[in-house]
Amino acid sequence: MPARILETNSTPFGKVAVDPVTLDIIENALRNARVEMDATLFRTALSPGIREQGDAFPLIADRDGRMVVGQFGSFIDGFLKGYDGEIEEGDIILVNDPYSVEGAISHTSDQLCIAPIFRDGRLVAWSAMFGHMTDVGGKVPGSLPTDAASIFEEGFRLPPVKLYRKGELQADIVRIAAHQSRMPEWFKADLHAIVASCRVAGRRVVEICERFGDDVFASALDELLARNHRAMAHLISTAIGEAPVSFEDYICDDGKGAGPFKIKCTMWREGGKVVLDFDGTDPQSDSSINFLLNENMFKMFFGIYMIMVFDPQILFNDGFYDLVDVRIPEGSLLKPKFPAALSCRTHALGRIFDVLGALLGQKTPEFLCAAGFSSSPHLMFSGFDGKGEWFQLFQIGFGGIPGRPFGDGADGHSLWPGFTNVPNEFLERYFPMVIERYESVADSGGAGRFRGGNGIHMTYKFTEAGTIAIHDDRWFVPPWGVNGGAPGARSWKRLDKANGESVALPSKCDGIQVDKGDLLHFVTWGGGGWGDPLEREVELVELEVARGLVSAQGARRFGVVLDAAGKVDAAATEGLRAKIRAERGPLEVFDRGPSIEELRTNCLADTGLPAPRAPVWRNAPLALAAE
Repeated sequence: MPARILETNSTPFGKVAVDPVTLDIIENALRNARVEMDATLFRTALSPGIREQGDAFPLIADRDGRMVVGQFGSFIDGFLKGYDGEIEEGDIILVNDPYSVEGAISHTSDQLCIAPIFRDGRLVAWSAMFGHMTDVGGKVPGSLPTDAASIFEEGFRLPPVKLYRKGELQADIVRIAAHQSRMPEWFKADLHAIVASCRVAGRRVVEICERFGDDVFASALDELLARNHRAMAHLISTAIGEAPVSFEDYICDDGKGAGPFKIKCTMWREGGKVVLDFDGTDPQSDSSINFLLNENMFKMFFGIYMIMVFDPQILFNDGFYDLVDVRIPEGSLLKPKFPAALSCRTHALGRIFDVLGALLGQKTPEFLCAAGFSSSPHLMFSGFDGKGEWFQLFQIGFGGIPGRPFGDGADGHSLWPGFTNVPNEFLERYFPMVIERYESVADSGGAGRFRGGNGIHMTYKFTEAGTIAIHDDRWFVPPWGVNGGAPGARSWKRLDKANGESVALPSKCDGIQVDKGDLLHFVTWGGGGWGDPLEREVELVELEVARGLVSAQGARRFGVVLDAAGKVDAAATEGLRAKIRAERGPLEVFDRGPSIEELRTNCLADTGLPAPRAPVWRNAPLALAAE
């Protein structure tokens, strides 16, 4: 039974014309309100994942639940269809169970608040915010077990409940939820900060309505959504062909020694609509790398990618959803059946963006992006300090962003453009560690006319004993290059013990004991390169060698030879480039590097780790198992 909205004013909204200036003012006021939501959250939360890194996502939607400003797309429509209860002014809904909201949030660590915005007894809009909590219970600190077999191991699960009822806090819910967390004070502070950000949006929406009138506001939202629909309809008709194109990429392993796992998508246009079909994606894993991909969320991912590549001036919102048909097989890695574990879904989430980039550029390769979004590296570190007090860190690391049609990929940047790093000074002040190295890894970005971004080498020295957990990927299957660009380097992790022992660590592991004086080398992947490396400006290569982004030997990947002083040797460079052109074959649109079989054969020698074994699925649907 769908949710029932209780309004004391049943007057329908009128449809009025909104002039361009007023529309522009309302649009930018909503943009600013979204920024203010972030600012409110970041200034009042306590956990570094939210406060320092910004692992939180706001939205403002119209009264029907369609996102007007935000990032992940709106999940409110799905929530309204599935919530069997009444919603009235002053209510705020809290939920963290992905299966209760069709994957609108994708693991239990994300706490989502949804708030209706009323004015004069009528629902005029919605605000929502979700943020990643440092801990929500479960079998391991951080609540992200790599080896979980079901979601019941990943912390408490909360279906949609009223955190506020008619404006009154339901304090017992906070007490129960915080009681499950190893960091209850952080949990409570972050939760109240999320609520505060939703309320800020509510106040700003009411102010806009007071200035322009409710009818103008509602009509303006309709026009912003319609404008996006028109723009996306044009982009789809011009950039996507009717002939199907397919692409597949791989998650390296599942944290239990099996892999790689295939994500496949086929795209084509039917009339004015685009179809994105994930048939051929591997069945769900019995580990936690599954990603319950919400169809509307993926539509927003598609829209963001289209807009950023083809027309960055468009305000992305939910207005185009009826132009996109997303098909995800039940029981697959991207639509697992309850109670499949979801805590390590980050790797599939990152790989989705690589697959999207490959699909959207096949008709027009000049618009292709290389691979490199790939994942979102996590480090967890916890234990008791010298005073006997519990500490717990959740930190997101950065890899190399892919080379793009319009320039180099960023060195050591997050998959999400709005994320920032945790300052090293913050880490050293609040956690028993010293950051001995934080630098770009020279030559890790794939060579190309536009270089892939370099990965990051971060070295942690632990000053107290504790336990670490690592979530990363791209250690086995490298990020591919495009249009002649080379693949990026793979990630790796190594623990140098204070006793002299050195241990290669897998990219996904829990419960690794570290002692005082141990060093953790946390190295992330580089982005793939874009275009012919021999077309890169030699002066730029010389500059990057001077800056330590490319080594003198690595400059030869671009056909550039430097003298002893680090200056370009023009004659030698011309000769090397001519030699490379004569010896190489035709440039491929995609350069994946070695085949899966070659990677398996050379894995131990290349990485210090055994190759993942081929996955075996139990009780998989026959259609999927036959793939």
